[in-house]
Amino acid sequence: MNNELNTLLTTLYVFLTDRVLPDLGHNRDRRPGRKVQLDDAELLCLVVAQHLLHGSSSETRWIRYARAHLRGHFPQIPHQSGYNKRGRAAGPLISAVITALARDTESWHEILRLLDSTPLPCGMSRETVKRSDLSGHAGYGYCASHSRFFWGFRLYLISTPEGMPVIWGLANPKLGEREVTQALLEREHRLIHAGQVILGDKGFAGRDFERFVTEDLGATLIRPDRKDEKPRFGRFGGIRQWIESVFDTLKGQLGLEHHGGRTLEGVYARVASKLLALAAGIWHNWHTNTRRKRSLTAYDH
Repeated sequence: MNNELNTLLTTLYVFLTDRVLPDLGHNRDRRPGRKVQLDDAELLCLVVAQHLLHGSSSETRWIRYARAHLRGHFPQIPHQSGYNKRGRAAGPLISAVITALARDTESWHEILRLLDSTPLPCGMSRETVKRSDLSGHAGYGYCASHSRFFWGFRLYLISTPEGMPVIWGLANPKLGEREVTQALLEREHRLIHAGQVILGDKGFAGRDFERFVTEDLGATLIRPDRKDEKPRFGRFGGIRQWIESVFDTLKGQLGLEHHGGRTLEGVYARVASKLLALAAGIWHNWHTNTRRKRSLTAYDH
């Protein structure tokens, strides 16, 4: 583990211990059962290290690597089964920590938010689909950018311009994009401020959805113009590539499509873990005044 990653994890541990976990009221001292050897702040830092260093590797290989090379930083690393159990249970906590990291960056106060969705495959064969515990939750969808069908979920993401996750969720790809996004925004409406601008693609065109964003949230929805309507906003080609590059980072460096989740709880926790690694890198880059806020190359070796 290099000095940059070591600094990130140390700073993150202090931030979690001193501010985030106390603010969330998260405390294991009063919980029944045996006291855990790896506390929750250490667990989250270990999760960040996993996805920055070995984003596409299996959890088994990661634990083998961590127990061999990271004992000096994490003396009490559990075995794979224990780590997997802790990770699945930590899904909601990870999501709350992502929001805390987003609030602690300057871009939290920016007016622009980016909105899009991307396929999250969970199986490649018919037999996997038939036997999977995700049956009834996941579904078949079509990825237009790759001209292929997939089975799994769609990841919906609303982020700041540099890619800091603000609101995210998973949904069956058969559900409409506007319906899913409206449900997410209704649930997390406190994370959208009046006067903000939400930039989406053509798939979010619709009077009812635009009225919801404008009247219920006090925000403004802009999107590329469709061919069958009068010019309103323009094409936004260059700006639309910002959100695509965020997904490229999640898939390329953090192994989003190799999440390995086999249950609904597992898929949620593993996707949340990859978003946490992205958020932690961006958060640290803001605090160290790194020019490219979404760059993770300083931490991945």
